[in-house]
Amino acid sequence: MIKAFTLIELMVAVLVFSIIAAAASGILISSLKSQKRILAEQRILGQTSYILEYMSRTLRMAKKDLIGDCINVKMNYEKTRAGNGLQFINYKDECWEFFLDNNELKERRKIGTVDEEILSLTSSNLKVNSLNFNLIGRPVDDNSQPRVTFSLSVRGVDFGVSQPDIKIQTTISQRNLDV
Repeated sequence: MIKAFTLIELMVAVLVFSIIAAAASGILISSLKSQKRILAEQRILGQTSYILEYMSRTLRMAKKDLIGDCINVKMNYEKTRAGNGLQFINYKDECWEFFLDNNELKERRKIGTVDEEILSLTSSNLKVNSLNFNLIGRPVDDNSQPRVTFSLSVRGVDFGVSQPDIKIQTTISQRNLDV
């Protein structure tokens, strides 16, 4: 006598296998979506980290404007564009400004009296929703150390997944206090 599976046993086995396969594929799809979202967030954080480091290093090396060619006399920094920009003199005596323009963080370099260069600091994959500067310790008013607190709100675009706003704030104190 030959032993074989009945139709009901075969249908139960196919049903159990289908349930296991559906659960496994659901877990796989979910983990792939999570990995895509995490990689997009890492790209956004990498770009934002570069921006923060670049701006921090540049603002740390700013000098006091003793003549008043760039900003008010004896000031280290001056807010521009309704708080969305910051102007200063860099260590090479060039007038620079960081500002927000059409959701892009930009840098304006005024070298001498005529030459002006505007560079975008953010890639097309990064949208800057807000940029705010707060000045602390103005040497004209008091003798405290000048500091700049700036905050960014950024969001990634074109990464194929929706991204939350990332908000970052940092405070920079001036390195060279003699000027």
